[in-house]
Amino acid sequence: MDREQEEMQFLGLFGIFKESYKIIISWRKIFTQITLTLILPLTFIFLAHLEISNLLFRDIIHTEHEKEVTPSRDTKRYNNLLDTLSSEWITFVLFKVAYIAIFLILSLLSTAAVVYTIASVYTGRELTFKKVISVVPKVWKRLIVTLLCIFAAFFVYHFISILVMLIFMFLVPYYPLNVILIYVALIIYVVGAVYMTVCWQLASVVSVLESSYGFKAMAKSKNLIKGNQVVAILVSFLLSLTLFIIKLLFELLVVQGSSLQVWKRVGFGALCSILLLFVFLFGLVIHTVLYLVCKSYHHENIDKGDLSNHLESYLGEYEPLSGKDVQLEQYQV
Repeated sequence: MDREQEEMQFLGLFGIFKESYKIIISWRKIFTQITLTLILPLTFIFLAHLEISNLLFRDIIHTEHEKEVTPSRDTKRYNNLLDTLSSEWITFVLFKVAYIAIFLILSLLSTAAVVYTIASVYTGRELTFKKVISVVPKVWKRLIVTLLCIFAAFFVYHFISILVMLIFMFLVPYYPLNVILIYVALIIYVVGAVYMTVCWQLASVVSVLESSYGFKAMAKSKNLIKGNQVVAILVSFLLSLTLFIIKLLFELLVVQGSSLQVWKRVGFGALCSILLLFVFLFGLVIHTVLYLVCKSYHHENIDKGDLSNHLESYLGEYEPLSGKDVQLEQYQV
Protein backbone atom coordinates (compact mmCIF):
# COMPACT_ATOMS: atom_id res chain seq x y z
CA MET A 1 0.00 0.00 0.00
CA ASP A 2 1.60 3.21 -1.20
CA ARG A 3 -0.69 5.57 0.67
CA GLU A 4 0.37 6.71 4.15
CA GLN A 5 -2.13 6.19 6.94
CA GLU A 6 -2.44 9.92 7.65
CA GLU A 7 -3.77 10.32 4.09
CA MET A 8 -6.36 7.56 4.45
CA GLN A 9 -8.78 9.81 6.34
CA PHE A 10 -9.30 11.89 3.20
CA LEU A 11 -10.57 8.95 1.15
CA GLY A 12 -14.23 9.25 0.30
CA LEU A 13 -16.54 6.62 -1.12
CA PHE A 14 -14.90 6.46 -4.55
CA GLY A 15 -11.44 6.75 -3.01
CA ILE A 16 -12.09 3.64 -0.91
CA PHE A 17 -13.26 1.71 -3.97
CA LYS A 18 -10.23 2.87 -5.96
CA GLU A 19 -7.77 1.98 -3.19
CA SER A 20 -9.35 -1.47 -2.81
CA TYR A 21 -9.06 -2.09 -6.54
CA LYS A 22 -5.40 -1.04 -6.51
CA ILE A 23 -4.65 -3.45 -3.66
CA ILE A 24 -6.25 -6.38 -5.48
CA ILE A 25 -4.42 -5.59 -8.73
CA SER A 26 -1.06 -5.05 -7.02
CA TRP A 27 -1.30 -8.37 -5.16
CA ARG A 28 -3.39 -10.26 -7.69
CA LYS A 29 -1.45 -13.51 -7.31
CA ILE A 30 -2.18 -13.99 -3.61
CA PHE A 31 -5.76 -12.75 -3.99
CA THR A 32 -6.30 -15.12 -6.92
CA GLN A 33 -5.15 -18.02 -4.74
CA ILE A 34 -7.44 -16.96 -1.89
CA THR A 35 -10.33 -16.54 -4.34
CA LEU A 36 -9.91 -19.98 -5.89
CA THR A 37 -9.45 -21.69 -2.51
CA LEU A 38 -12.09 -20.00 -0.35
CA ILE A 39 -14.25 -17.50 -2.22
CA LEU A 40 -14.98 -19.72 -5.24
CA PRO A 41 -16.56 -22.45 -3.04
CA LEU A 42 -18.46 -19.69 -1.22
CA THR A 43 -19.83 -18.43 -4.54
CA PHE A 44 -20.74 -21.92 -5.73
CA ILE A 45 -22.59 -22.74 -2.50
CA PHE A 46 -24.49 -19.44 -2.57
CA LEU A 47 -25.74 -19.94 -6.14
CA ALA A 48 -26.28 -23.70 -5.83
CA HIS A 49 -28.47 -23.22 -2.78
CA LEU A 50 -30.81 -20.98 -4.84
CA GLU A 51 -31.30 -23.74 -7.40
CA ILE A 52 -31.68 -26.55 -4.85
CA SER A 53 -34.02 -24.50 -2.64
CA ASN A 54 -36.21 -23.80 -5.66
CA LEU A 55 -36.40 -27.53 -6.51
CA LEU A 56 -37.19 -28.55 -2.93
CA PHE A 57 -39.84 -25.84 -2.52
CA ARG A 58 -41.38 -26.76 -5.86
CA ASP A 59 -41.86 -30.32 -4.58
CA ILE A 60 -43.49 -28.96 -1.43
CA ILE A 61 -45.91 -26.83 -3.45
CA HIS A 62 -46.77 -29.82 -5.67
CA THR A 63 -47.42 -32.10 -2.69
CA GLU A 64 -49.48 -29.40 -0.98
CA HIS A 65 -51.60 -29.04 -4.13
CA GLU A 66 -52.11 -32.81 -4.34
CA LYS A 67 -53.18 -32.84 -0.71
CA GLU A 68 -55.71 -30.05 -1.26
CA VAL A 69 -57.36 -31.77 -4.25
CA THR A 70 -57.61 -35.14 -2.50
CA PRO A 71 -61.36 -35.56 -1.86
CA SER A 72 -61.24 -37.49 1.41
CA ARG A 73 -58.99 -36.92 4.37
CA ASP A 74 -59.39 -40.43 5.73
CA THR A 75 -57.84 -42.23 2.78
CA LYS A 76 -54.44 -43.85 2.60
CA ARG A 77 -53.43 -41.49 -0.21
CA TYR A 78 -54.13 -38.44 1.93
CA ASN A 79 -52.10 -39.82 4.85
CA ASN A 80 -49.22 -40.65 2.49
CA LEU A 81 -49.31 -37.11 1.16
CA LEU A 82 -49.16 -35.77 4.73
CA ASP A 83 -46.12 -37.95 5.45
CA THR A 84 -44.48 -36.86 2.20
CA LEU A 85 -45.17 -33.21 2.89
CA SER A 86 -43.73 -33.49 6.40
CA SER A 87 -40.63 -35.21 5.04
CA GLU A 88 -40.17 -32.56 2.35
CA TRP A 89 -40.43 -29.73 4.86
CA ILE A 90 -37.88 -31.40 7.14
CA THR A 91 -35.52 -31.86 4.19
CA PHE A 92 -35.98 -28.23 3.20
CA VAL A 93 -35.29 -26.91 6.70
CA LEU A 94 -32.27 -29.17 7.23
CA PHE A 95 -30.86 -28.08 3.87
CA LYS A 96 -31.28 -24.41 4.82
CA VAL A 97 -29.57 -24.96 8.17
CA ALA A 98 -26.68 -26.84 6.52
CA TYR A 99 -26.34 -24.12 3.88
CA ILE A 100 -26.25 -21.30 6.44
CA ALA A 101 -23.65 -23.13 8.54
CA ILE A 102 -21.35 -23.88 5.57
CA PHE A 103 -21.82 -20.40 4.10
CA LEU A 104 -20.93 -18.70 7.39
CA ILE A 105 -17.88 -20.91 7.89
CA LEU A 106 -16.54 -20.12 4.41
CA SER A 107 -17.38 -16.43 4.88
CA LEU A 108 -15.39 -16.27 8.10
CA LEU A 109 -12.46 -18.14 6.57
CA SER A 110 -12.48 -15.78 3.57
CA THR A 111 -12.66 -12.75 5.87
CA ALA A 112 -9.73 -13.99 7.93
CA ALA A 113 -7.61 -14.64 4.84
CA VAL A 114 -8.30 -11.30 3.13
CA VAL A 115 -7.95 -9.11 6.24
CA TYR A 116 -4.72 -10.85 7.28
CA THR A 117 -3.35 -10.47 3.76
CA ILE A 118 -4.05 -6.73 3.58
CA ALA A 119 -2.59 -6.19 7.07
CA SER A 120 0.56 -8.05 6.01
CA VAL A 121 0.79 -5.91 2.89
CA TYR A 122 0.34 -2.78 5.01
CA THR A 123 3.15 -3.75 7.40
CA GLY A 124 5.46 -4.90 4.60
CA ARG A 125 5.65 -8.46 5.92
CA GLU A 126 6.74 -11.34 3.73
CA LEU A 127 3.56 -12.91 2.45
CA THR A 128 2.90 -16.34 0.97
CA PHE A 129 -0.33 -18.20 0.36
CA LYS A 130 0.85 -21.06 2.59
CA LYS A 131 1.37 -18.63 5.48
CA VAL A 132 -2.10 -17.11 4.97
CA ILE A 133 -3.78 -20.52 5.00
CA SER A 134 -1.90 -21.56 8.14
CA VAL A 135 -3.10 -18.42 9.96
CA VAL A 136 -6.74 -18.57 8.85
CA PRO A 137 -7.95 -21.30 11.29
CA LYS A 138 -6.56 -19.37 14.28
CA VAL A 139 -8.09 -16.05 13.24
CA TRP A 140 -11.33 -17.87 12.45
CA LYS A 141 -11.87 -18.80 16.11
CA ARG A 142 -11.96 -15.14 17.11
CA LEU A 143 -14.36 -14.34 14.28
CA ILE A 144 -16.76 -17.05 15.47
CA VAL A 145 -16.99 -15.42 18.91
CA THR A 146 -17.69 -12.05 17.28
CA LEU A 147 -20.30 -13.62 15.00
CA LEU A 148 -22.13 -15.26 17.91
CA CYS A 149 -22.17 -11.98 19.82
CA ILE A 150 -23.57 -10.19 16.77
CA PHE A 151 -26.28 -12.84 16.39
CA ALA A 152 -27.22 -12.27 20.03
CA ALA A 153 -27.37 -8.51 19.46
CA PHE A 154 -29.52 -8.94 16.35
CA PHE A 155 -31.85 -11.31 18.21
CA VAL A 156 -32.41 -8.75 20.97
CA TYR A 157 -32.82 -5.97 18.39
CA HIS A 158 -35.44 -7.90 16.39
CA PHE A 159 -37.29 -8.94 19.55
CA ILE A 160 -37.56 -5.35 20.78
CA SER A 161 -38.55 -4.10 17.30
CA ILE A 162 -41.35 -6.66 16.96
CA LEU A 163 -42.53 -5.90 20.49
CA VAL A 164 -42.71 -2.16 19.75
CA MET A 165 -44.66 -2.73 16.52
CA LEU A 166 -47.12 -5.03 18.31
CA ILE A 167 -47.67 -2.36 20.97
CA PHE A 168 -48.41 0.22 18.27
CA MET A 169 -50.69 -2.22 16.49
CA PHE A 170 -52.83 -3.35 19.43
CA LEU A 171 -52.48 -0.72 22.16
CA VAL A 172 -52.89 2.40 20.00
CA PRO A 173 -56.55 2.27 18.97
CA TYR A 174 -56.70 5.41 16.89
CA TYR A 175 -56.52 5.10 13.10
CA PRO A 176 -54.47 6.30 11.25
CA LEU A 177 -52.19 7.17 14.20
CA ASN A 178 -51.32 3.51 14.81
CA VAL A 179 -50.49 2.97 11.13
CA ILE A 180 -48.26 6.06 11.06
CA LEU A 181 -46.45 4.91 14.19
CA ILE A 182 -45.90 1.45 12.68
CA TYR A 183 -44.39 2.95 9.51
CA VAL A 184 -42.14 5.24 11.55
CA ALA A 185 -41.03 2.28 13.66
CA LEU A 186 -40.40 0.26 10.49
CA ILE A 187 -38.19 3.01 9.02
CA ILE A 188 -36.22 3.26 12.28
CA TYR A 189 -35.91 -0.52 12.32
CA VAL A 190 -34.45 -0.63 8.79
CA VAL A 191 -31.97 2.17 9.54
CA GLY A 192 -30.92 0.44 12.75
CA ALA A 193 -30.52 -2.92 11.00
CA VAL A 194 -28.32 -1.36 8.32
CA TYR A 195 -26.20 0.39 10.96
CA MET A 196 -25.77 -2.86 12.91
CA THR A 197 -24.77 -4.66 9.72
CA VAL A 198 -22.07 -2.05 9.07
CA CYS A 199 -20.81 -2.48 12.64
CA TRP A 200 -20.81 -6.25 12.12
CA GLN A 201 -18.67 -5.98 9.00
CA LEU A 202 -16.16 -3.65 10.65
CA ALA A 203 -16.13 -5.73 13.86
CA SER A 204 -14.89 -8.70 11.81
CA VAL A 205 -11.88 -6.64 10.71
CA VAL A 206 -11.27 -5.46 14.28
CA SER A 207 -11.33 -9.07 15.50
CA VAL A 208 -8.43 -9.92 13.18
CA LEU A 209 -6.28 -6.81 13.51
CA GLU A 210 -6.73 -6.00 17.19
CA SER A 211 -6.91 -7.80 20.51
CA SER A 212 -10.64 -7.08 20.79
CA TYR A 213 -13.25 -9.58 19.65
CA GLY A 214 -16.84 -10.41 20.52
CA PHE A 215 -18.80 -7.58 22.13
CA LYS A 216 -15.60 -5.55 22.56
CA ALA A 217 -15.01 -5.65 18.80
CA MET A 218 -18.59 -4.52 18.22
CA ALA A 219 -18.13 -1.59 20.61
CA LYS A 220 -14.82 -0.73 18.93
CA SER A 221 -16.38 -0.78 15.45
CA LYS A 222 -19.25 1.41 16.67
CA ASN A 223 -16.76 4.03 17.86
CA LEU A 224 -14.71 3.79 14.67
CA ILE A 225 -17.71 4.45 12.43
CA LYS A 226 -18.47 7.75 14.17
CA GLY A 227 -17.85 10.53 11.69
CA ASN A 228 -17.93 8.13 8.75
CA GLN A 229 -21.44 6.75 9.09
CA VAL A 230 -22.59 8.01 5.70
CA VAL A 231 -19.62 6.53 3.82
CA ALA A 232 -19.84 3.23 5.73
CA ILE A 233 -23.59 2.90 5.09
CA LEU A 234 -23.16 3.78 1.40
CA VAL A 235 -20.44 1.15 1.04
CA SER A 236 -22.67 -1.47 2.65
CA PHE A 237 -25.69 -0.35 0.60
CA LEU A 238 -23.87 -0.47 -2.76
CA LEU A 239 -22.38 -3.89 -2.07
CA SER A 240 -25.74 -5.25 -0.87
CA LEU A 241 -27.53 -3.76 -3.88
CA THR A 242 -25.01 -5.33 -6.27
CA LEU A 243 -25.37 -8.68 -4.52
CA PHE A 244 -29.18 -8.43 -4.71
CA ILE A 245 -29.11 -7.64 -8.45
CA ILE A 246 -26.82 -10.60 -9.18
CA LYS A 247 -29.01 -12.89 -7.08
CA LEU A 248 -32.15 -11.63 -8.86
CA LEU A 249 -30.61 -12.15 -12.31
CA PHE A 250 -29.51 -15.68 -11.39
CA GLU A 251 -32.99 -16.58 -10.13
CA LEU A 252 -34.76 -15.13 -13.19
CA LEU A 253 -32.37 -16.36 -15.90
CA VAL A 254 -31.04 -19.63 -14.44
CA VAL A 255 -33.24 -20.95 -11.63
CA GLN A 256 -36.55 -20.01 -13.29
CA GLY A 257 -35.23 -19.75 -16.84
CA SER A 258 -36.52 -23.12 -18.04
CA SER A 259 -37.80 -21.47 -21.23
CA LEU A 260 -34.27 -20.45 -22.22
CA GLN A 261 -31.91 -22.69 -24.14
CA VAL A 262 -29.49 -24.71 -22.03
CA TRP A 263 -26.40 -22.91 -23.31
CA LYS A 264 -27.93 -19.55 -22.44
CA ARG A 265 -28.72 -20.66 -18.90
CA VAL A 266 -25.18 -22.00 -18.51
CA GLY A 267 -23.76 -18.75 -19.86
CA PHE A 268 -25.84 -16.60 -17.54
CA GLY A 269 -24.92 -18.87 -14.64
CA ALA A 270 -21.21 -18.50 -15.40
CA LEU A 271 -21.57 -14.72 -15.73
CA CYS A 272 -23.37 -14.44 -12.39
CA SER A 273 -20.71 -16.64 -10.76
CA ILE A 274 -17.88 -14.42 -12.00
CA LEU A 275 -19.65 -11.23 -10.91
CA LEU A 276 -20.48 -12.67 -7.49
CA LEU A 277 -16.91 -13.89 -7.07
CA PHE A 278 -15.59 -10.39 -7.62
CA VAL A 279 -18.24 -8.80 -5.33
CA PHE A 280 -17.35 -11.13 -2.45
CA LEU A 281 -13.61 -10.45 -2.80
CA PHE A 282 -14.03 -6.73 -3.43
CA GLY A 283 -16.36 -6.39 -0.43
CA LEU A 284 -13.88 -7.99 1.98
CA VAL A 285 -11.06 -5.74 0.75
CA ILE A 286 -13.27 -2.64 0.93
CA HIS A 287 -14.24 -3.28 4.55
CA THR A 288 -10.57 -3.62 5.52
CA VAL A 289 -9.72 -0.36 3.73
CA LEU A 290 -12.72 1.27 5.46
CA TYR A 291 -11.25 0.17 8.80
CA LEU A 292 -7.96 1.96 7.94
CA VAL A 293 -9.89 5.05 6.84
CA CYS A 294 -11.83 5.15 10.12
CA LYS A 295 -8.62 4.71 12.10
CA SER A 296 -7.01 7.58 10.24
CA TYR A 297 -10.11 9.76 10.68
CA HIS A 298 -9.88 9.35 14.47
CA HIS A 299 -6.12 10.09 14.33
CA GLU A 300 -5.21 6.64 15.63
CA ASN A 301 -1.82 5.94 14.17
CA ILE A 302 -1.31 2.25 13.45
CA ASP A 303 2.14 1.26 14.64
CA LYS A 304 3.35 -1.13 11.95
CA GLY A 305 5.73 -2.83 14.35
CA ASP A 306 3.02 -3.61 16.90
CA LEU A 307 0.63 -4.71 14.16
CA SER A 308 3.34 -6.92 12.65
CA ASN A 309 3.95 -8.53 16.05
CA HIS A 310 0.22 -9.06 16.42
CA LEU A 311 0.09 -10.80 13.04
CA GLU A 312 3.18 -12.83 13.91
CA SER A 313 1.46 -14.14 17.03
CA TYR A 314 -1.00 -16.02 14.81
CA LEU A 315 1.85 -18.12 13.42
CA GLY A 316 2.66 -19.56 16.84
CA GLU A 317 0.58 -20.22 19.90
CA TYR A 318 -1.75 -17.27 20.05
CA GLU A 319 -1.54 -15.14 23.17
CA PRO A 320 -3.99 -12.27 23.46
CA LEU A 321 -2.17 -8.96 23.34
CA SER A 322 -2.73 -6.35 25.98
CA GLY A 323 -4.73 -3.30 25.04
CA LYS A 324 -1.73 -1.01 24.68
CA ASP A 325 0.03 -3.52 22.41
CA VAL A 326 -2.51 -3.07 19.67
CA GLN A 327 -4.25 0.10 20.75
CA LEU A 328 -3.16 2.55 18.17
CA GLU A 329 -1.48 5.69 19.38
CA GLN A 330 -2.88 9.12 18.67
CA TYR A 331 -1.06 11.30 16.21
CA GLN A 332 -1.37 15.02 15.71
CA VAL A 333 -2.51 16.42 12.39
